[in-house]
Amino acid sequence: MKPVEPGALSVTPESVVQPPEQLRYARWLEWGTRVGLAALILIFLAYGIGLVEPHVPHSRLPEVWNLPVSQFLAATGLPTGWGWLAFAHRGDIANLLGIAMLTGASLLALLALLPLYLRQRDRLYAALCVAQVAVLLLAASGLLTAGH
Repeated sequence: MKPVEPGALSVTPESVVQPPEQLRYARWLEWGTRVGLAALILIFLAYGIGLVEPHVPHSRLPEVWNLPVSQFLAATGLPTGWGWLAFAHRGDIANLLGIAMLTGASLLALLALLPLYLRQRDRLYAALCVAQVAVLLLAASGLLTAGH
């Protein structure tokens, strides 16, 4: 195989055409990550300036930071798994909302592709999107954790 000579390919950014599925996925993923990042910043600012009270007081942090997870949870009264949602109104736990938004951005982007694939009667890609969503939801559910 001969190497390609510089300048032999006439590909420019303007000549590349993206399929509508890629554009839709990218747009949803972009907005999902922007919303998640904005939530992280706003929640951190609210926590940092004291608008929301933490679950674990700042004065207790040095005593619990070095504990193993099981002891930390017992000392702070925090639950495992999705139980943190009950404490999402607390400043030190609320940042998990932004993280959940960031991790869920790909899920929303996949769901946004479904109508497009179904309209095109592309059942295989629609089924793949549903399968990926199912795997993501199963992984997030915590049902697959072992030893916790």
